[in-house]
Amino acid sequence: MEREPGNFADDLANALVGVQRLIRRRLRRGTTGPRLRGAEVELLRLVAERPGIGVSDAAKELYLAGNSVSTLVNRLAKDGYLLRETDPADRRAARLLPTAAAEARLRDWRERRTALVRGQVARLDEADRKALEAALPALRRLAENLHEEGGER
Repeated sequence: MEREPGNFADDLANALVGVQRLIRRRLRRGTTGPRLRGAEVELLRLVAERPGIGVSDAAKELYLAGNSVSTLVNRLAKDGYLLRETDPADRRAARLLPTAAAEARLRDWRERRTALVRGQVARLDEADRKALEAALPALRRLAENLHEEGGER
């Protein structure tokens, strides 16, 4: 019996959200330092990927209001994860840089995430592991389509 397309989309979205939520919860358990909210982690990851990004560009990239990003920047700077430098081209604007503490925390998070997922994938049978591996290109295309449609380029 064939599935209804709407049910597949809902099932896929629920599965992806569920996996992501459970990964986040498991990773929080072993985290030291101040607890970071999702938007704070997203901002840290963005700044680590694009050092020197401005607050307004970060807000656009994350689909957040500029004042919301400013609040996140203040909190992350206070906690020692971000540096603000004055933009030489526009003295009114700030450029954001990750600190060594931010880079270490992101590196630790990535390593623990990889170990967690690797361990869980190893518990699956070979057919499930192969199915997940075969699905990766389609999931990447799905993410790219969502990225493009959202105007995130």
